[in-house]
Amino acid sequence: MAERRRSNGSSKSSSSSSSSPGTAAATVCRIPDDHIFSILLRLPIDSILCFGMTCRRLRSLTYSDALWESICRRDWGSSSVDDLIKAHDPSIPIAWQNLYQQLHQLDSVYCRRLLAAAAPATPPAPDMVPSPRASHSLNFVSGCLLLFGGGCEGGRHRDDTWVAYMGNDLRRILKWQKISSDIPSGRFGHSCVVVGDSLVLFGGINDNAVRKNDTWIGRIVLHETSGMTLSWRLLDVGSVAPPPRGAHAGCCIDKRKMLIYGGIGMSGVRLGDTWVLDLSENLCFGTWVEVVTHPSPPSRSGHTLTHIGGTRTILFGGRGLGYDVLNDLWLFEAYEGFWRWLQLPIDLQSIPHGLSLPRVGHSATLILGGRLLIYGGEDSCRHRKDDFWLLDVNSYRQPIITLPLTKMWKRLRAVGDNPRCRSFHQTCADNSGRYLYVFGGMVDGVLQPAELSGLRYRGCCKSVKLVNSSSSSF
Repeated sequence: MAERRRSNGSSKSSSSSSSSPGTAAATVCRIPDDHIFSILLRLPIDSILCFGMTCRRLRSLTYSDALWESICRRDWGSSSVDDLIKAHDPSIPIAWQNLYQQLHQLDSVYCRRLLAAAAPATPPAPDMVPSPRASHSLNFVSGCLLLFGGGCEGGRHRDDTWVAYMGNDLRRILKWQKISSDIPSGRFGHSCVVVGDSLVLFGGINDNAVRKNDTWIGRIVLHETSGMTLSWRLLDVGSVAPPPRGAHAGCCIDKRKMLIYGGIGMSGVRLGDTWVLDLSENLCFGTWVEVVTHPSPPSRSGHTLTHIGGTRTILFGGRGLGYDVLNDLWLFEAYEGFWRWLQLPIDLQSIPHGLSLPRVGHSATLILGGRLLIYGGEDSCRHRKDDFWLLDVNSYRQPIITLPLTKMWKRLRAVGDNPRCRSFHQTCADNSGRYLYVFGGMVDGVLQPAELSGLRYRGCCKSVKLVNSSSSSF
């Protein structure tokens, strides 16, 4: 009996020692750094920070620039991080954790006006800058801003194309170059998306109110001596194409597909159909396919479609059949081998009292950090807006969407130059997603003068310091 008691006591002692915190910590500390590194990249941010509180060695690892650069690549995508590095001053190291924290706690945008190149103290000549316009297209492709078409006063269309080389940095002065081309014909309310290093343009309306349904491929070529050239060609899509329309929305999905939805068709009727263009590998031809699903968004125009990764796209706002302005949110995705629309709930509790969310003629751009930046537009009374909203769509990018979602919306402060209230402007982000460019639009019933505003995201230092005092975050 005594031997059995001693044996039981020994067993309890062994079990106790093997499960003691000190032994467990020592076991974790024997794991090689690269294995711990791989484990941490599979954890949420809060768990990573808690893990770093266990000992000095793990704290050093969890706060290392190498880990946080990898976290940025995990959450933002490697291509966005690579472009961010290219745009950064190589003599100054990037503090990856601070950058991640700033974007995680983003509460403001810094706006500044970008001037057109001209002689000192001399305003640029009219033929040196794009003229005022709205309902045009603006894209960032091959390191350049490309502006095409649009509508001007009197309901006339523009048929000009302008290019400004930006490279990898946000320039204060732009040098616009007008590209001579008789094609595509002039139009406004068209859609133009970037596919690789090319552009795909569809539809639009000319000044005779004729709706179009042609599809074009454009490509920019940079020359050391002659500057930039742009070549357009009509894409062979066979005998099937979407009905003619304008004021629709489009975006690139799944790398080599173009998605369009809605718009204004013949006789001014608003449309509610969905079409996907499947492009060949060399972009020599394409095939339009109508996607018919139930449920699907109600008919509308002046809305936005924004690709958020993979096969998923977010639709927001627009003007419906009854001329009412909408604030509904829809997700378009591939599900079990088929396309489908899924209506998403709107978290109105995160909208401050007295602020209006419904809008048409706004912009919605995916920015660094995987969120949508929504700017401007107008309400049902044609009151134009100058507000910036951040829509957190990270939960929609996960394989499984958990509903309901809260704290989706956040209003951002605008500092710097006043961006003004506007609608039917156009925006695009650079390859990194950190800089947003805004051009043109309608301001108080008149066309916005031809100026380009650049938005640089920044986190409020005061808010970051306040968050640092919490043990549950950075």
